[in-house]
Amino acid sequence: MITRALILSAGLGTRLRPLTDVMPKPMVPLAGKPLLEHLVRLCTRYGVRDIAMNLHYLPHVVTDHFGDGAAFGVRLLYGLEAELLGTAGAVNSFREFFSEPFFVIYGDVLFEVDLAAVATAHAQSGATATVGLYRVDNPTQCGLVDRDETGRILRFVEKPPVAFTDLANAGLYVMSPKVLDYIPESGFCDFGHDVFPAMLAAGEPLYGHVLDGYVMDIGSPQKYERAKRHLADAGPGDGTGAETRS
Repeated sequence: MITRALILSAGLGTRLRPLTDVMPKPMVPLAGKPLLEHLVRLCTRYGVRDIAMNLHYLPHVVTDHFGDGAAFGVRLLYGLEAELLGTAGAVNSFREFFSEPFFVIYGDVLFEVDLAAVATAHAQSGATATVGLYRVDNPTQCGLVDRDETGRILRFVEKPPVAFTDLANAGLYVMSPKVLDYIPESGFCDFGHDVFPAMLAAGEPLYGHVLDGYVMDIGSPQKYERAKRHLADAGPGDGTGAETRS
């Protein structure tokens, strides 16, 4: 069982203004609670008890809501970024924390998926990192993945001019500590642009796992509204929806 996670929580959410004038993007409300709370509760549902969050824009909104995490059944560790460090650079505030396999979850995506299934796939494949994938209808706007028949990733291309698949990076990973070898200890670094290509070039086993459930990034007003409608239509549930969207 994987018990640690990093939830990337430093997003500005400029496209969601004026809502994000007073809160960071991961804290926008969905079904009566912040998106970030949905993600924390998803983690606890699957046994994750230690969660790191990188903060940048209006960090007090997050810390005021969650405190030390005890009220949500977790222990929270915060890292404040004076300037944005990227999806992978965010790990540097917590290197010692990630001494065992861990999840990375993008804090601007609503996930209703089975984290245990992703963790099992990661362990069975022997991967250094496993990338959660979902099918999209706008592939040239996403980070795309090409896999062999075993699920091993052959190519990972951010927003290619010509699509070669509809399987995209969902923003949910399982990572072994060895991934930290591919992240410089300072400066900006991105998983899609920097880390994954470097891992592939070095021959590291990087696998993709197609997520079974609902995935929706809320980075635009249109997608945010779709996520709100999904939760309104679904009503109370166990957090394991049956759809994916782009």
